Amino acid sequence: MKATILGTGSALPEKIVSNDDIAQYVDTSDEWIRQRTGIVTRHIATSETATSLCEDAARNALENANVNPEDIDLIVVSTVSSEYRFPSCACILQERLGNKKAMTFDIVVGCAGCVYGLDIADSFIKSGKVKHALVVGVEIISKLVDWADRRTCVLFGDGAGAYVLGASEDDSVGIQGIMSRGLGENGMSLTMKDRPIDNPWHKEDDIKDYLYMDGQAVFKFACRKVPESIKEVLNPLGLTPDDIDKFFLHQANYRIIETVAKMMKQPLEKFPTNMDKVGNISAASVPRIMDEYNRQGLLKKGEKYILCGFGAGLTYATACVIWEKD
Repeated sequence: MKATILGTGSALPEKIVSNDDIAQYVDTSDEWIRQRTGIVTRHIATSETATSLCEDAARNALENANVNPEDIDLIVVSTVSSEYRFPSCACILQERLGNKKAMTFDIVVGCAGCVYGLDIADSFIKSGKVKHALVVGVEIISKLVDWADRRTCVLFGDGAGAYVLGASEDDSVGIQGIMSRGLGENGMSLTMKDRPIDNPWHKEDDIKDYLYMDGQAVFKFACRKVPESIKEVLNPLGLTPDDIDKFFLHQANYRIIETVAKMMKQPLEKFPTNMDKVGNISAASVPRIMDEYNRQGLLKKGEKYILCGFGAGLTYATACVIWEKD
């Protein structure tokens, strides 16, 4: 039995912010941002929330999959920016969808989130415990960044992406291989502190903290681990990068994708990109770009795809998928 992707969905905030818009608030320019990241615009939440974007993406994916919300047995949401510490975003999503039976939980793995979620759903489906799963990545990173820090605020956007998965008896389609890893020794390269201890026995200054990223460290991590993880997934399948039709990588930075393509000796045309329009939307990144291609009819039955996310933790995850839908 294989887990297969039955449908995709995504959602973005209405507000579009250009590089020139950001340059009004921080010392930067359109040229500076484009040259270093490939990003031109991004969507920034104003009235939207993580849970509202999560619901929109999930409903779009369910409709695309032709699966009813009440038939979902597992809901996994990857987010670091929900408006609640608890209940989980997955529990709120379950209630909004009218589902009464699903196992629900959030995972906190940043930009690797949706591929991590696929790994979890794949395991549950293969075990026979789950027939249909919903995996969502959603982030409102705009509320975590320091909008006076040009090193980080120019990089990120907000959004959500989702997959609906189901069980298939056809071993020639679906998730053929998948892996998820953590590299905690480098975890402090990308951080966001939570509330400090504050009780009658211990007081700390209430200092507002923002997302911190060591860009060079994360860049080197991605360029090393992405090719390694792809080969780790492909080798047992008897496949090489030449056999892959498209590589759907996390849309963090255009230079990372260029470097990975060069290291793997693959044409850049096999690496779809959309960060120029949406920026880095973290856990929503991989499902969002796949949803764009799916809705344009650019995902073809029988084609082989690599899905790869990498980010906070540091974490990374890679899957090889043979597309089933016509």
